[in-house]
Amino acid sequence: MSHGIQLHAVPYDHPDAVKLNDQVQLEYQERYDGEGDVTFLDPAMFAPPRGLYLLAYDAAGSPVASGGWRSQEENDEGYSDGDAELKRMYVIPEARGLGLARRILAALESDAREAGRTRMVLETGDQQPEAIALYLSSGYTLSAKFGHYRFYDSSRCMTKPLRATSAPSSPSGI
Repeated sequence: MSHGIQLHAVPYDHPDAVKLNDQVQLEYQERYDGEGDVTFLDPAMFAPPRGLYLLAYDAAGSPVASGGWRSQEENDEGYSDGDAELKRMYVIPEARGLGLARRILAALESDAREAGRTRMVLETGDQQPEAIALYLSSGYTLSAKFGHYRFYDSSRCMTKPLRATSAPSSPSGI
């Protein structure tokens, strides 16, 4: 499944992260009639231990996938204390089907759990059936809406408890 892929923790504003973020924004625009994701994201939100941003690199050293989590606490957007919010999960079209999104998701969940977060939360949209299928098959359930897009009909919010594991683990490849 790895196909020579390496996961690396990077700052959210790393040039390769910016490159993939620009690509995911173009995909959002295609899927949502010209609209990208305007959720405010600051690089500091993904700095450990209150977050993490991962890039997957292929054997040639090119970035092929991304994803991150940031801490959330109870607020007027519907988050709860202990939440870890998943953001910017993306796999370039040429690397889809290799299990990269699932690998990044597992690493992010593990890191958030080790950071003391108790629940992973995410917003996706109804025009992203691949994402919805990934999350449902990974133990996420649909939930009450929260976050920036909570009032949008196309928004789909999901959650998954982050239960403590019996032995500490570290995401492989980081």
